[in-house]
Amino acid sequence: MRVLASLGLATVFLSSAVLGQGQAPAHAAHKPAAPALKWGPAPPVFPAGAKMAVLQGDPSKAELFTVRLDFPSNYTIAAHYHPTDEHITVISGTLLVGMGDKADFTNPIALPAGGFITAPAMANHFARAKGRTVVQVHAMGPFSLTYVNPADDPQHKASSQ
Repeated sequence: MRVLASLGLATVFLSSAVLGQGQAPAHAAHKPAAPALKWGPAPPVFPAGAKMAVLQGDPSKAELFTVRLDFPSNYTIAAHYHPTDEHITVISGTLLVGMGDKADFTNPIALPAGGFITAPAMANHFARAKGRTVVQVHAMGPFSLTYVNPADDPQHKASSQ
């Protein structure tokens, strides 16, 4: 009898847990087999050639956002920093990353697909794609990228030509 009572009680708790799951807040989901993400050129603060897709949020607002960036082989982002932590996951390819004031790739951290790194807020870092590389970045917006050397900013280069 105790076994039956225990089973009945467990069923009630399980049913409550399953029913309660339907009340979770809406979420964003992206499946690899789903229709393609909406890719476009990366913002002009990035060197030409990168593509970007927004998965979640609005990078221009003070909210959590997630984007994917698609870099061609040897694509390099000079030393820069962000005002908030930047969390990077490598989706495909290899991302070479380093910390410091200049993009020195003599001894980078090589992150293959599945690799993850956090660049702390205000920490100077740089990156290069080894082969075509797709990364996913999530951070708190608004997104901002400041180059250590202002001459490395593609927006500065474009305005001086």
